[in-house]
Amino acid sequence: MGNLATPLSTTRTAAQTPTAKPAGRILVVEDDPAVQKALRRLFETEGYTVETQSDGRSALDSFQSSAPAAIVLDLRLPKVSGRDVCKEIKALAPTVPIVVLSAASDVSDKVLLLELGADDYVTKPFSPRELAARVKALLRRIDAPSTSEKPISRGGISIDPASYRVTRDGKTVPMSTLEFRLLYYLAARPERVFSRDQLLDAVWGSERFVTPRSVDVYIRRIREKIEPDPDKPIYVKTVRGAGYIFETRTE
Repeated sequence: MGNLATPLSTTRTAAQTPTAKPAGRILVVEDDPAVQKALRRLFETEGYTVETQSDGRSALDSFQSSAPAAIVLDLRLPKVSGRDVCKEIKALAPTVPIVVLSAASDVSDKVLLLELGADDYVTKPFSPRELAARVKALLRRIDAPSTSEKPISRGGISIDPASYRVTRDGKTVPMSTLEFRLLYYLAARPERVFSRDQLLDAVWGSERFVTPRSVDVYIRRIREKIEPDPDKPIYVKTVRGAGYIFETRTE
Protein backbone atom coordinates (compact mmCIF):
# COMPACT_ATOMS: atom_id res chain seq x y z
CA MET A 1 0.00 0.00 0.00
CA GLY A 2 1.12 3.59 -0.45
CA ASN A 3 0.29 7.17 -1.33
CA LEU A 4 0.36 9.08 -4.56
CA ALA A 5 2.87 11.88 -4.66
CA THR A 6 0.36 14.45 -5.93
CA PRO A 7 -3.44 14.56 -5.89
CA LEU A 8 -5.28 13.66 -9.08
CA SER A 9 -7.48 16.31 -10.61
CA THR A 10 -10.66 15.34 -12.40
CA THR A 11 -11.07 18.81 -13.97
CA ARG A 12 -10.30 19.05 -17.68
CA THR A 13 -10.97 21.61 -20.35
CA ALA A 14 -12.91 20.58 -23.41
CA ALA A 15 -9.68 20.55 -25.42
CA GLN A 16 -8.13 18.14 -22.94
CA THR A 17 -11.03 15.68 -22.82
CA PRO A 18 -10.15 12.60 -24.89
CA THR A 19 -12.40 12.08 -27.90
CA ALA A 20 -10.78 8.94 -29.29
CA LYS A 21 -12.09 5.55 -28.31
CA PRO A 22 -10.56 4.00 -25.18
CA ALA A 23 -7.01 2.81 -25.63
CA GLY A 24 -7.66 -0.56 -23.99
CA ARG A 25 -8.35 -2.10 -20.62
CA ILE A 26 -6.03 -1.60 -17.66
CA LEU A 27 -6.15 -4.00 -14.73
CA VAL A 28 -5.25 -2.20 -11.51
CA VAL A 29 -4.40 -4.50 -8.60
CA GLU A 30 -4.15 -2.47 -5.39
CA ASP A 31 -5.61 -3.16 -1.94
CA ASP A 32 -5.62 0.45 -0.72
CA PRO A 33 -9.11 1.81 -1.62
CA ALA A 34 -7.92 5.42 -1.88
CA VAL A 35 -5.02 4.57 -4.20
CA GLN A 36 -7.24 2.21 -6.19
CA LYS A 37 -9.82 4.97 -6.70
CA ALA A 38 -7.15 7.47 -7.71
CA LEU A 39 -5.62 5.06 -10.23
CA ARG A 40 -9.02 4.34 -11.74
CA ARG A 41 -9.60 8.07 -12.19
CA LEU A 42 -6.13 8.54 -13.65
CA PHE A 43 -6.43 5.90 -16.35
CA GLU A 44 -10.07 6.62 -17.19
CA THR A 45 -9.07 10.26 -17.74
CA GLU A 46 -6.42 8.97 -20.17
CA GLY A 47 -9.09 7.11 -22.14
CA TYR A 48 -8.64 3.58 -20.80
CA THR A 49 -11.24 1.19 -19.51
CA VAL A 50 -10.23 0.26 -15.97
CA GLU A 51 -10.86 -2.85 -13.89
CA THR A 52 -9.75 -2.93 -10.26
CA GLN A 53 -8.98 -5.86 -7.97
CA SER A 54 -7.95 -5.78 -4.32
CA ASP A 55 -6.13 -9.11 -3.88
CA GLY A 56 -3.85 -11.39 -5.81
CA ARG A 57 -6.27 -14.28 -6.22
CA SER A 58 -8.99 -12.05 -7.70
CA ALA A 59 -6.41 -10.52 -10.03
CA LEU A 60 -5.38 -13.92 -11.37
CA ASP A 61 -9.01 -14.99 -11.81
CA SER A 62 -9.77 -11.77 -13.68
CA PHE A 63 -6.72 -12.16 -15.90
CA GLN A 64 -7.63 -15.71 -16.85
CA SER A 65 -11.14 -14.58 -17.78
CA SER A 66 -9.98 -11.77 -20.04
CA ALA A 67 -6.42 -10.53 -20.47
CA PRO A 68 -6.07 -6.73 -20.22
CA ALA A 69 -3.85 -4.50 -22.34
CA ALA A 70 -1.64 -3.77 -19.33
CA ILE A 71 -1.48 -4.34 -15.57
CA VAL A 72 -0.58 -2.01 -12.72
CA LEU A 73 0.32 -4.26 -9.82
CA ASP A 74 0.99 -3.53 -6.16
CA LEU A 75 3.41 -5.96 -4.53
CA ARG A 76 1.82 -6.07 -1.08
CA LEU A 77 -1.43 -7.92 -1.70
CA PRO A 78 -3.55 -10.27 0.39
CA LYS A 79 -4.20 -13.94 -0.56
CA VAL A 80 -1.54 -14.08 -3.31
CA SER A 81 1.48 -11.77 -3.27
CA GLY A 82 2.14 -9.34 -6.08
CA ARG A 83 5.39 -11.17 -6.83
CA ASP A 84 3.54 -14.45 -7.38
CA VAL A 85 0.85 -12.72 -9.43
CA CYS A 86 3.55 -11.25 -11.66
CA LYS A 87 5.28 -14.60 -12.15
CA GLU A 88 2.03 -16.45 -12.93
CA ILE A 89 0.76 -13.87 -15.40
CA LYS A 90 4.08 -13.70 -17.22
CA ALA A 91 4.09 -17.48 -17.50
CA LEU A 92 0.66 -17.33 -19.14
CA ALA A 93 1.11 -14.22 -21.29
CA PRO A 94 4.67 -12.86 -21.49
CA THR A 95 3.78 -9.92 -23.74
CA VAL A 96 1.20 -8.31 -21.41
CA PRO A 97 3.02 -5.35 -19.82
CA ILE A 98 3.16 -5.22 -16.02
CA VAL A 99 4.10 -2.09 -14.11
CA VAL A 100 4.83 -2.87 -10.47
CA LEU A 101 4.07 -0.45 -7.63
CA SER A 102 6.77 -0.99 -5.06
CA ALA A 103 7.99 0.55 -1.85
CA ALA A 104 11.44 -0.74 -2.70
CA SER A 105 14.06 1.95 -3.16
CA ASP A 106 17.19 -0.16 -3.37
CA VAL A 107 18.45 -0.84 -6.90
CA SER A 108 18.94 -4.54 -6.16
CA ASP A 109 15.26 -4.81 -5.19
CA LYS A 110 14.27 -3.17 -8.45
CA VAL A 111 16.41 -5.57 -10.42
CA LEU A 112 14.67 -8.42 -8.59
CA LEU A 113 11.32 -7.08 -9.80
CA LEU A 114 12.56 -7.24 -13.39
CA GLU A 115 13.77 -10.78 -12.79
CA LEU A 116 10.24 -11.69 -11.70
CA GLY A 117 9.03 -10.57 -15.12
CA ALA A 118 7.89 -7.02 -14.44
CA ASP A 119 8.34 -4.71 -17.41
CA ASP A 120 8.74 -1.61 -15.29
CA TYR A 121 8.39 -0.40 -11.72
CA VAL A 122 7.32 2.77 -9.95
CA THR A 123 8.53 3.43 -6.44
CA LYS A 124 5.96 4.71 -3.95
CA PRO A 125 5.14 7.52 -3.44
CA PHE A 126 4.91 8.25 -7.14
CA SER A 127 3.76 10.85 -9.62
CA PRO A 128 0.50 9.93 -11.41
CA ARG A 129 1.77 11.52 -14.61
CA GLU A 130 4.92 9.43 -14.48
CA LEU A 131 2.93 6.23 -13.96
CA ALA A 132 0.60 7.02 -16.86
CA ALA A 133 3.60 7.82 -19.07
CA ARG A 134 5.25 4.51 -18.27
CA VAL A 135 2.12 2.51 -19.07
CA LYS A 136 1.72 4.38 -22.36
CA ALA A 137 5.37 3.77 -23.23
CA LEU A 138 5.01 0.02 -22.68
CA LEU A 139 1.85 -0.14 -24.76
CA ARG A 140 3.52 1.74 -27.61
CA ARG A 141 6.26 -0.86 -27.69
CA ILE A 142 3.80 -3.62 -28.53
CA ASP A 143 2.36 -1.77 -31.53
CA ALA A 144 2.84 -3.41 -34.92
CA PRO A 145 6.53 -3.41 -35.89
CA SER A 146 7.87 -1.55 -38.85
CA THR A 147 7.44 -3.26 -42.20
CA SER A 148 11.19 -2.86 -42.66
CA GLU A 149 11.78 -5.41 -39.91
CA LYS A 150 12.20 -8.83 -41.49
CA PRO A 151 12.21 -12.32 -39.96
CA ILE A 152 15.61 -13.56 -38.84
CA SER A 153 16.97 -17.09 -38.66
CA ARG A 154 20.27 -17.69 -36.90
CA GLY A 155 21.27 -21.24 -36.21
CA GLY A 156 18.31 -22.91 -34.55
CA ILE A 157 16.71 -19.58 -33.60
CA SER A 158 13.93 -17.95 -35.64
CA ILE A 159 12.65 -14.46 -34.81
CA ASP A 160 9.50 -13.06 -36.46
CA PRO A 161 8.84 -9.35 -35.77
CA ALA A 162 5.36 -9.48 -37.34
CA SER A 163 4.08 -11.84 -34.65
CA TYR A 164 6.67 -11.16 -31.92
CA ARG A 165 7.32 -14.90 -32.04
CA VAL A 166 10.59 -16.65 -31.27
CA THR A 167 11.21 -20.33 -31.90
CA ARG A 168 14.15 -22.52 -30.99
CA ASP A 169 14.49 -25.73 -32.97
CA GLY A 170 10.89 -25.31 -34.09
CA LYS A 171 9.44 -24.84 -30.58
CA THR A 172 7.88 -21.54 -29.53
CA VAL A 173 9.80 -19.61 -26.88
CA PRO A 174 7.58 -17.27 -24.83
CA MET A 175 9.06 -13.79 -24.48
CA SER A 176 7.98 -10.45 -23.13
CA THR A 177 7.84 -7.53 -25.53
CA LEU A 178 11.04 -5.99 -24.22
CA GLU A 179 12.88 -9.32 -24.26
CA PHE A 180 11.82 -9.75 -27.88
CA ARG A 181 12.88 -6.24 -28.88
CA LEU A 182 16.28 -6.63 -27.27
CA LEU A 183 16.90 -10.02 -28.86
CA TYR A 184 15.75 -8.81 -32.27
CA TYR A 185 17.97 -5.75 -32.12
CA LEU A 186 21.05 -7.84 -31.40
CA ALA A 187 20.19 -10.61 -33.87
CA ALA A 188 19.53 -8.11 -36.66
CA ARG A 189 23.07 -6.77 -36.16
CA PRO A 190 25.16 -9.91 -35.71
CA GLU A 191 28.85 -9.82 -34.85
CA ARG A 192 28.60 -6.26 -33.51
CA VAL A 193 29.27 -5.37 -29.88
CA PHE A 194 26.81 -3.03 -28.17
CA SER A 195 27.33 -1.43 -24.79
CA ARG A 196 24.55 -1.39 -22.21
CA ASP A 197 23.95 2.31 -22.85
CA GLN A 198 23.70 1.72 -26.59
CA LEU A 199 21.14 -1.02 -26.03
CA LEU A 200 19.16 1.19 -23.66
CA ASP A 201 19.06 3.95 -26.28
CA ALA A 202 18.09 1.58 -29.08
CA VAL A 203 15.52 -0.62 -27.32
CA TRP A 204 14.13 1.57 -24.54
CA GLY A 205 14.74 4.91 -26.25
CA SER A 206 14.06 8.30 -24.69
CA GLU A 207 11.19 6.83 -22.65
CA ARG A 208 13.41 4.47 -20.73
CA PHE A 209 13.10 4.16 -16.98
CA VAL A 210 15.69 1.48 -16.44
CA THR A 211 19.38 1.47 -15.60
CA PRO A 212 22.28 -0.14 -17.47
CA ARG A 213 22.20 -2.90 -14.84
CA SER A 214 18.68 -3.78 -16.01
CA VAL A 215 20.06 -4.76 -19.42
CA ASP A 216 21.94 -7.59 -17.72
CA VAL A 217 18.66 -8.87 -16.25
CA TYR A 218 17.00 -8.97 -19.66
CA ILE A 219 20.02 -10.62 -21.27
CA ARG A 220 19.99 -13.31 -18.59
CA ARG A 221 16.29 -13.95 -19.16
CA ILE A 222 16.83 -14.20 -22.92
CA ARG A 223 19.67 -16.66 -22.43
CA GLU A 224 17.54 -18.81 -20.17
CA LYS A 225 15.02 -19.09 -22.97
CA ILE A 226 17.13 -19.56 -26.11
CA GLU A 227 20.49 -20.94 -25.04
CA PRO A 228 21.08 -24.71 -24.71
CA ASP A 229 23.22 -23.84 -21.68
CA PRO A 230 22.60 -20.29 -20.34
CA ASP A 231 25.88 -20.40 -18.42
CA LYS A 232 27.77 -21.05 -21.66
CA PRO A 233 25.88 -19.02 -24.26
CA ILE A 234 26.46 -19.61 -27.95
CA TYR A 235 24.14 -16.89 -29.29
CA VAL A 236 24.09 -13.86 -26.98
CA LYS A 237 27.62 -13.49 -25.66
CA THR A 238 29.30 -11.08 -23.29
CA VAL A 239 32.31 -9.13 -24.45
CA ARG A 240 34.01 -8.31 -21.18
CA GLY A 241 34.29 -4.59 -20.56
CA ALA A 242 32.43 -3.75 -23.77
CA GLY A 243 28.89 -5.16 -23.84
CA TYR A 244 26.96 -7.85 -25.70
CA ILE A 245 27.11 -9.44 -29.13
CA PHE A 246 24.89 -11.83 -31.07
CA GLU A 247 27.26 -14.50 -32.34
CA THR A 248 26.47 -16.34 -35.58
CA ARG A 249 29.60 -18.49 -35.62
CA THR A 250 28.10 -20.96 -33.15
CA GLU A 251 29.83 -24.19 -32.43
